[in-house]
Amino acid sequence: MAADAPAARPVFMRAAHGEVLDTLLDTLRDPAVRDLAWLLLSADLLRAQPPVGILATPFDTPHAFHATVDWLRALDAAPEPLHRNLAEPRITRLGRYAERLLGWFLENGPGARLIAAGVPLRRDGVTLGECDFLLRTQAGERLHWELAVKCYLHAGDSRAQLADYVGPNLKDRFDLKLAHVLNHQLPLSAREEFASVGHAGPWTPQMFIKGWLFCRHGETPVDPDALDPAHGCGWWVTRSDWPAFSATHARCWRPLPRLEWLAPRRYERGVTPPEEAFFIDAGTLAAQLSQQHGPSMVAAFVEDSTGNLIERSRGFIVPDEWPELARDYARRA
Repeated sequence: MAADAPAARPVFMRAAHGEVLDTLLDTLRDPAVRDLAWLLLSADLLRAQPPVGILATPFDTPHAFHATVDWLRALDAAPEPLHRNLAEPRITRLGRYAERLLGWFLENGPGARLIAAGVPLRRDGVTLGECDFLLRTQAGERLHWELAVKCYLHAGDSRAQLADYVGPNLKDRFDLKLAHVLNHQLPLSAREEFASVGHAGPWTPQMFIKGWLFCRHGETPVDPDALDPAHGCGWWVTRSDWPAFSATHARCWRPLPRLEWLAPRRYERGVTPPEEAFFIDAGTLAAQLSQQHGPSMVAAFVEDSTGNLIERSRGFIVPDEWPELARDYARRA
């Protein structure tokens, strides 16, 4: 029973995180701080996958949780140090952006402390893998975290299988990613070779997997048991279905660049620079995206009572041939 206690302790606290996150995102103004808050407080994509796949948590006590919320509010008031960290060197990949945000929290936040990040493991000159984060909690636990931020589109029917969730470019699949995390990434810190990198164990491996899952508009597939039911949700439509869908959904749209795929977006009247607030109608958006080869993430916005533009929902517009290609990829052995 005692062996289960570390994994079970944060589960009770997760139930309240969603409500706190919604309230916090209503008040945070800086986009990078909002993304960090989302990374720390949003629901996991997955339930725990014992015995190997234990869920990471940035807070091991209620006090640490509330201290983190206060720290995020203070960071939002003076985010310049975070901005400098993110600017050098320039980031282009979503996963790298999330790593830098989480690393900043572990170096500067009120909770666990970072020991090392991006630790490569090699044998005979061959790289076996890389451990994302090694950290020590305030209680003295030594943890190895593997981070992933994923956006998967449901490409199957009503079957409850992780294989039905595929990456928009059909180069990634949820079942394959989970197998890689459980069978390769998490065990890295327990390998004999790991002692040679200067961070001798034992380490407790945990997975930190966040993101969004998107289902075809009008369909509600049964979630696989492995998924956390509170995971972030969106929709996808084909280009042919876009005009009818968008006509009843929203009047104001924005394409979302990859580095804006974390927290729901918010733009304040008189604060957001015009070049960043690129809002267009559905017809213009469709014309622009018709020249692109693959799926594109977009967000619908509504105006609140003070004139701010708030993200209402997000989803993907996919080429008309994409659903069939995605089904074939989901069923591939």
